[in-house]
Amino acid sequence: MADQLQQQRDFWNREIAAFDAIYSRKKSRFSSFLDRVFRKDMYQRYEYTLRQAAPVEGRTFLDVGCGTGRYSLELARRKCARVVGIDIAEAMIAECKRLSSAEGLDARTEFLRSDLLDYRPSGTFDVSIGIGLFDYIKNPLPVLEKMRKLTSDRSIVSFPRVFTWRAPVRKVRLGLKGCDVYFYSRAQVERLLKDAGFSRLDVEKVGKLYCVTAHCRP
Repeated sequence: MADQLQQQRDFWNREIAAFDAIYSRKKSRFSSFLDRVFRKDMYQRYEYTLRQAAPVEGRTFLDVGCGTGRYSLELARRKCARVVGIDIAEAMIAECKRLSSAEGLDARTEFLRSDLLDYRPSGTFDVSIGIGLFDYIKNPLPVLEKMRKLTSDRSIVSFPRVFTWRAPVRKVRLGLKGCDVYFYSRAQVERLLKDAGFSRLDVEKVGKLYCVTAHCRP
């Protein structure tokens, strides 16, 4: 596990600029066009997450694998009571803090470099988010169990689907960069979330992903 975390940390510290450009769209016109065509579901999962997170105002959120904070910062803009974003990559957390300060959102945000399994908050959160997280975790069950433990209302998560043309392409492309990536069937997703202790699931196919709202209460 330690070796895998270090491998992932190194990868995301290297890839921060390329990753964030997908959301900031600070790319050439042609590259932005390719993103809209081939990464359309990344924008769709963003919209899905914010829709399922509602109501946001006055509530608390945990953003696991927050990256450069695109979800956390939007929740803060929508006046959440507090959002904590955690990520294993130092460069990601530094960028989150920079963007939060630039927008005057520090009163509602907190960003920490941590693995979820090592994170020890003082209480729970209304909603937890794990978007683009389980693509890179070999054993997702302990992470899902920890998310369930820290969440009082619902978790919003995504999983890349296994039976798509993009799965083998990503496997090879990211493997060449030293980044392992994992894919899931719907049955695997449902079993993992049930085993983690969630009581009810709403599963939606979003492009080449499964987006799931996992409820803590019946």
